[in-house]
Amino acid sequence: MAQSPSPYVREQAVQPGLDISVNKVIKNTYMLLSMTLLFSAGTAWLSMSIGAGFVNPIMSLVISIGLLFALNAARNSIWALPLVFAFTGFFGYTLGPVLSVYLSNPALTGILMSALAYTAFIFFGLSAYVFVTKKDFSFLRGFVFVGLLVLIGASILGFFVDISGLSLAISAGAVLLASALILFDTSRIIRGGETNYIMATVSLYLDIYMLFVHLLNLLTVLSGDD
Repeated sequence: MAQSPSPYVREQAVQPGLDISVNKVIKNTYMLLSMTLLFSAGTAWLSMSIGAGFVNPIMSLVISIGLLFALNAARNSIWALPLVFAFTGFFGYTLGPVLSVYLSNPALTGILMSALAYTAFIFFGLSAYVFVTKKDFSFLRGFVFVGLLVLIGASILGFFVDISGLSLAISAGAVLLASALILFDTSRIIRGGETNYIMATVSLYLDIYMLFVHLLNLLTVLSGDD
């Protein structure tokens, strides 16, 4: 008995229907992305409201990786949608204590608003560029892979060694890497390289999250308010 196709995957088509199926993935991806960003904002607000403390970085990393692996394994099942909200909700919750610090200090509140504005401007600007030009950014694959390895390595080093300017360098590199990832991931989606809108949403969500967090740190360090 033939299995029914996953609701999260467009049908692979080699006929003229390909554009229609790609458009469906695009529509579903950006609709779900909007919902997950709103849900993250809600869990961040909840975290601030109850006065939640900072989550241990190691524990946060383990939970994030665990949820990501679970999402990838369940990407074509009925559990994919609940897991994507659990994943993005957890990220929002852990960001809550950081936002509390910024919102409690008028000088830092301006930096927070600037980071949000720059994040939105960069994301929409780069996304629009890809949609308008239809350019293939698959050539960035090697750059983003190496960039992620370097970023992870530098972040681990920062836990054990206090090197002057390392935090600034990590955030500057992460902003550049997140921008490249937005181009790369958006290009994959509109060119049919990613057929599962759950995973497409997760990719873009992580790009935005990385961009915002490191822009926030970068602006804070440059302002001298760190």
